Amino acid sequence: MKLGRYIARKSIWYLVALVAAVSLNFLLPRLVPGNPVDVIVSNLSRGGSVTSEQQQKVYESYVAEFGLDQPLWQQFFTYLGKVFTGDLGTSFAYYPASVNELVGQALPWSIAIQLPAILVGWILGNIIGAIAAFRGGNWDRSVFTTSLFLSAMPYYCLSIILLYVFAVAVGFFPVGGAYSLGLTPELSISFLWDALSYYWLPFLSLVIVFIGGQAVGMRSMAIYELGGDYVNYARAMGIRDNKITQYIFRNAMLPQITGLALAIGTLVGGALITELVFSYPGVGTLLFNAIAANDYPVIQAITLIITVAVLVANFAVEIVYGIVDPRIRAAQSGEK
Repeated sequence: MKLGRYIARKSIWYLVALVAAVSLNFLLPRLVPGNPVDVIVSNLSRGGSVTSEQQQKVYESYVAEFGLDQPLWQQFFTYLGKVFTGDLGTSFAYYPASVNELVGQALPWSIAIQLPAILVGWILGNIIGAIAAFRGGNWDRSVFTTSLFLSAMPYYCLSIILLYVFAVAVGFFPVGGAYSLGLTPELSISFLWDALSYYWLPFLSLVIVFIGGQAVGMRSMAIYELGGDYVNYARAMGIRDNKITQYIFRNAMLPQITGLALAIGTLVGGALITELVFSYPGVGTLLFNAIAANDYPVIQAITLIITVAVLVANFAVEIVYGIVDPRIRAAQSGEK
């Protein structure tokens, strides 16, 4: 019953956060200066063969089709109706392509490059950080300094360095893109082998920085737990070091699990600049192009996906903490 009340209370807070996020997701793109229909009409009239009257008719047609002639409140309820039916709308910049189709094409590329980087970086970073905390000495100092330097480096800086050294100067890897020109994405050994050569540089630029951040966090938590009273008490009771190490590692892992969940929640847009540096056709590149073109539906769809993913990840962490963290269970038991 106490766990049920805890979950219900958290659910209400996250529902309120979701409503606020959806509302802001609708309003913020419309605060950006400019009209996307103006961009579409100007692109159509670049050849000079379209008269001003024709431009006006095209403009009015697009405004009516996209619902921009409606009051803002009516646009909002239309947007909500489409969101809850899974219809993310039609792209302004890539008309008549649907937003579902555009996001569906870009999302697998982002997941393929970021999810393995997050998982590999999380595992290796936690192992390195834990070993540094337990061993101490020169090993600890060297690991901490290196990890701190890597974690402080922005993704795009390392991306540019790797791109210049290994693609431009040395020529080991392609300069940019996700696969060779002339190929069509398909599930075949030849295509996957070709795409793999484009995969390594963006993957390494993400995983190296993530390893540094996780190593610093795990090292700090493990050192904090090593000085805990329960560790000294367990040693005084004669409990084996292996058993004490399990307790220390389990307690130190709790904040790291939160970091993993948040990283997975934000993986859709977490490496936007990295994708731009390598011209990788992921969601980050799609979002950047949509912002440049004032493509409201695409911007709303991607930010909505990111928002929902972050909220779901946070909510899952809250529930897991409520089950596995004895401090939260004790707090719930103390409530009347």
